[in-house]
Amino acid sequence: MPPQHWLDAFTLLFNIVGAVVCIAGLTLAQRMTRRWPGYVLAGIGFLIAATPMIYQAIMTMLYSQ
Repeated sequence: MPPQHWLDAFTLLFNIVGAVVCIAGLTLAQRMTRRWPGYVLAGIGFLIAATPMIYQAIMTMLYSQ
């Protein structure tokens, strides 16, 4: 099974896990005196949620030529 099929199957899981990590990071940033660890965690959550779209964009650019 090609990686694209696996990524399509787990897109919803990536989105849910990424959203939870992002919300946790923003909550952490709101409650702490130093905010950067929460913002970093929120950024990581965004990257997790955006992984399927980033992969599709990269594959489209590579194979469109």
